[in-house]
Amino acid sequence: MPDPLVFMMGNFEAPIPTDRQYFESHLWAQPVGNLLRVGFTSYAVRLLQDVYFLDWQIDADTSVRRKQTIGEIESSKAVSTMYAPADGRIVRFNEALLNDPSLINADHHERGWLYEFETNTGLLSPEDYIKVLDAGWEQTQRVLKNQFNE
Repeated sequence: MPDPLVFMMGNFEAPIPTDRQYFESHLWAQPVGNLLRVGFTSYAVRLLQDVYFLDWQIDADTSVRRKQTIGEIESSKAVSTMYAPADGRIVRFNEALLNDPSLINADHHERGWLYEFETNTGLLSPEDYIKVLDAGWEQTQRVLKNQFNE
């Protein structure tokens, strides 16, 4: 695998592998046959921090609309709703995560993938995803500072 691009989140590196594409919603997508294997980016995992519970609210082989609720994820930070990143069909879930969602923390680019997805939606290149991160980083820092100063 070629060297990843790196987005700096303050003092923390968020690697952006160049062998996959991205959704603006901080998910990566890697082709696996005719499907896309989808998982959280390093940026998302860093913001979530220690994931310890995952619950899907739809069944596998379900058509979804962009921003449709598909599940919940609980971490040391909060309980967050997960949304479909685009119109398409979630074909199957990574069953290993139901038994051990900590794979998201430990290996989110490989064994910690979330689901396999079919979509016709265009995706971002690694370089374009970095531009999305750059554009939103100042706002993200303000939100994080407010969370820690409560």
